[in-house]
Amino acid sequence: MNISVAEAKAKFSELIERVEAGEEIIVTRDGKAVAKIAAPLEVASSRQSIVGAMKGKIWIADDFDELGPEWDDYTK
Repeated sequence: MNISVAEAKAKFSELIERVEAGEEIIVTRDGKAVAKIAAPLEVASSRQSIVGAMKGKIWIADDFDELGPEWDDYTK
């Protein structure tokens, strides 16, 4: 569906309902396409946060940052 900018302003709520129903709307100015109103991609809504994604799946030793005796010669 093509619609002018002025008409899109006047019928915005109706256009959103049509987009929710699966339609894509092309907004035109002086007969030239300037924008498209469409539903968001499904991929974006299914992305999971990476923060905490490995919680409970990895383990780090309490002394992981302590040097062992093999490093004594290097620290003197």
